[in-house]
Amino acid sequence: MVISVPRLVIAAPSSGSGKTTVATGLMAAFASRGLAVSPHKVGPDYIDPGYHALATGRVGRNLDAYLCGTELIAPLFAHGARGCDLAVVEGVMGLYDGAAGEGELASTAQVAKLLRAPVVLVVDASSQSRSVAALVHGFASWDPEVRVSGVILNKVGSSRHEEMLREALDESGVPVLGVLRRAAQVGTPSRHLGLVPVAERHAAAVESVAAMASQVSQGCDLDGLLALTRSAPALAGAAWDADGIVASSPPPPLAVPTLGAAPPDPPQRPDLLKAPRIAVAGGAAFTFSYAEHAELLTAAGAEVVTFDPLRDEQLPDGTDGLVIGGGFPEVYAPELSANEPLRKAVAELAFGGAPVAAECAGLLYLSRELDGQPMCGVLDVSARMSERLTLGYRDAVAVSDSVLAAAGTRMRGHEFHRTVVEPGAGAAPAWGVRAPQRRVEGFVQQGVHASYLHTHWASQPGVARRFVERCRTS
Repeated sequence: MVISVPRLVIAAPSSGSGKTTVATGLMAAFASRGLAVSPHKVGPDYIDPGYHALATGRVGRNLDAYLCGTELIAPLFAHGARGCDLAVVEGVMGLYDGAAGEGELASTAQVAKLLRAPVVLVVDASSQSRSVAALVHGFASWDPEVRVSGVILNKVGSSRHEEMLREALDESGVPVLGVLRRAAQVGTPSRHLGLVPVAERHAAAVESVAAMASQVSQGCDLDGLLALTRSAPALAGAAWDADGIVASSPPPPLAVPTLGAAPPDPPQRPDLLKAPRIAVAGGAAFTFSYAEHAELLTAAGAEVVTFDPLRDEQLPDGTDGLVIGGGFPEVYAPELSANEPLRKAVAELAFGGAPVAAECAGLLYLSRELDGQPMCGVLDVSARMSERLTLGYRDAVAVSDSVLAAAGTRMRGHEFHRTVVEPGAGAAPAWGVRAPQRRVEGFVQQGVHASYLHTHWASQPGVARRFVERCRTS
């Protein structure tokens, strides 16, 4: 099979150069022309894809070579881009920055090479003139396999400034495909973990995306950029498919009968059984999730429904299992605490043995208290905000058998939080982490698996199947 979606990667020399503004603006500008645009983000970030989705009307998807493996980048890209006219991929950090100590792994450059996609470099030109040519030349020549095919100059101060930059870049051989002047209206507010998610400021976010689209449309050569997307060669391979992946993943092990006992019932086809109902937390406090998780749960036979812990006082009727992903419960602690009926419903479900998968924000919500505010009390831990940022990829192994994984299962994850829980691990920890220091963390308790670690289930689709089967039989 051949993947032939036109595509380009928006990269930068460093964070803060304007990648999100340019990538989101391009997505919206192309979409306004009636094109179906597939939005993608390199790395584990959950927030930028929300703005991408707003710009394109399609689900924003991540391409993370550390979490999912290099072999899944092209298939996941093709899955997200199926039926689209083109794809725009926003990079992460600087073009060549990847997982610490892992060379190019998980860098924008590596993803661009795996997708054989041309790269457009967004340069913050606010404090330079002729030096911009040396900068662009260095990035374009550092790795011959990375095709830096154009540059967009951001934060240009004046017509004279633009003229000097263009003159310098004439000597670099890299064409200027856009010039953006300083414009405060395209800014989006940030806080302790980055941009404020779309779900928390939808109306203002719509205005921000419209301003990005307007600025990019006026300052960039959209026809030239569109032609550049079509220069990307075809890729060999097939699109990732949740149904096929789940069908081929190993089923959960059957119980071994004791001597003389009747043999176990033969396994039944999941598609012929009642679909367990899995409730997934959403709303402004729980905005972090990968689209593939819900797709894998559905492919494994579940009915996936969403609920908002800020607004809903009860879990969806017939809930058999619960998934509480990441987000900002620390921002909404008083409101979450005030919703006592839902907190009690979550605790009742968990103490009844139902499967519960909680990541980061979900861990905080299941705690006894968060910054002094009562939470669900499923776990006997206290959570609080901290001045220290915990950030980075993690190589982990499951320490305890749980509703997600058998002990010994290896997964890669990502931590990103400014909170701490005390204690940091239960009697049955969730994960053993090797770096940056060896430790155990998280909690496995009855049907609960709670941890700070964000994981991408596409790398281990058996996780979704195991969770659905536990929901079916609990």
